[in-house]
Parts: sequence; structure tokens; C-alpha cells
Amino acid sequence: MAHVVTEPCILCKYTDCVDVCPVDCFREGPNFLVIDPDECIDCAVCIPECPTNAIMAEEDVPEDQQEFIALNAELARVWPSITRMKPHTDEAEKWRDVLDKRQYLKKELDE
Repeated sequence: MAHVVTEPCILCKYTDCVDVCPVDCFREGPNFLVIDPDECIDCAVCIPECPTNAIMAEEDVPEDQQEFIALNAELARVWPSITRMKPHTDEAEKWRDVLDKRQYLKKELDE
């Protein structure tokens, strides 16, 4: 089973997790990261690197975050790969502890 990026990543998009991924399974959108489930080898090294605790094993995704399993798979097919950590945005800290951010998720790369 793959790992999944969930709601806390929205508008934060810390990329600490990307640097430790041995198979480059992360994909980058405008304000969110996803994991390509076809590439993820379930190694779990990304989990402790996420400052917002947004990454978890698919079987551990809580009921209210289940939609992110399909969303990771869907967006991984269209978003480009990210293989290196990038500087955090100025907005990341502001949004880090905010809940209920689904409405802010941007799926289109040109948004």
C-alpha cells in the first residue's frame, strides 16, 4: 500500500519529505503535494519529515480524509515530479495549523 498526503499539506506544501524519498514518488501542484501510489514503495521515510503530519500510510488515513487516497492517485497522473526540497513559502507557517482547508486546494497547474 502507498502513502498518502492529506489535507494539512494544503497551502503549506513543505517539501522536506521530497528530499528523503528514495523513489521520487512526490508530485507538485500549485499549493499541495501528492504521492504517486504506483511509485511509492511504502518505505515510510517521508512520514517523520512532514512538519504538518500530513503523510500517512493508506490504511491509517482517517475516515474524514479518505477522499485524499483517490485524490493523490488522480493528481499524480497530471502533476509534475518534484525531487528536491524547495524553500518554504511565506504562507506556510500561517496555514500550518489551520483545519478544514479542502476548499483552498488548487488542482489546475495554471491557477
